[in-house]
Amino acid sequence: MTVKDLKSQFLEYMEIEKNRSPKTIENYNHYLTRFISFAKVENPRDITEETIRKYRLTLNRTTDERGKPLKKVTQNYHVIALRSFLKYLAKRDIRVVPAEKIELGKQEEREVVFLESSELERFLRAPQGETLSNLRDRAILETLFSTGLRVSELCSLDQDDIDLKRGEFSVRGKGSKLRMVFLSEQSKTAISSYLDKRQDADEALFIRVPRNERFEKYEELRLTPRSVQRIVKKYAIAAGIVGKKVSPHSLRHSFATDLLRNGADIRSVQALLGHSSITTTQIYTHVTDKQLREIHQKFHGKTKTAQ
Repeated sequence: MTVKDLKSQFLEYMEIEKNRSPKTIENYNHYLTRFISFAKVENPRDITEETIRKYRLTLNRTTDERGKPLKKVTQNYHVIALRSFLKYLAKRDIRVVPAEKIELGKQEEREVVFLESSELERFLRAPQGETLSNLRDRAILETLFSTGLRVSELCSLDQDDIDLKRGEFSVRGKGSKLRMVFLSEQSKTAISSYLDKRQDADEALFIRVPRNERFEKYEELRLTPRSVQRIVKKYAIAAGIVGKKVSPHSLRHSFATDLLRNGADIRSVQALLGHSSITTTQIYTHVTDKQLREIHQKFHGKTKTAQ
């Protein structure tokens, strides 16, 4: 059986046995097709450590259409897909390079963009007015900050998913993992005001609003992640937040940072964010470490008398 045939079976295995999302399958297919095209091998036994080393070197030297090199995290996505494929082949008793011999490259530290308290206050107040669009936007911003949802998770919500009385609901995140998220009083009020104003029958929680608010011409009203990104950017500008690239993910970062700064333990934050690994959540400790350092410098040793 050829490498290409085995790749197809591996992707089916990822879909059925591992229950990976269509987007993950698509990405793995892209990464493995790239490797197979580079390696030019028919038999998986012909994949050598040297071939993999040269492939990683090529990835490191690859540039995009703007002449920028591939980010380390993107290079690692390619390597993760290859390691998973090799593990699958080994599981089928096909002799291949052991996956554990392939180490991930050291990544750049992820940039954590979050809003400070004063910025958050201005930002969440930015949608003014009682039109359906303004009420929707206020509900979106409050919900993102209250729950720490990913933008894709927010857009997939239906009205029936939300229990406003209990102020909690479950969401299916990456890897189809289910987790509970919780609404603040402000977000419950904002969502309730928005839903009271709606007159359409669409099941989606957050919808696009035609200028004349006549919905009968539109079959699909559900907001897309791109639309939410534009909404967030619009109100960041309106709130006078400059020097920061504010996105829906910035509100997820703000959610996590707010919890940690107020004493939440990192394992609880991991669960609330839906991270499968604590390592992912630990990017936020850089933020809280900086705060602790500032507190230490401000308050430590102030009672000592001058010698």
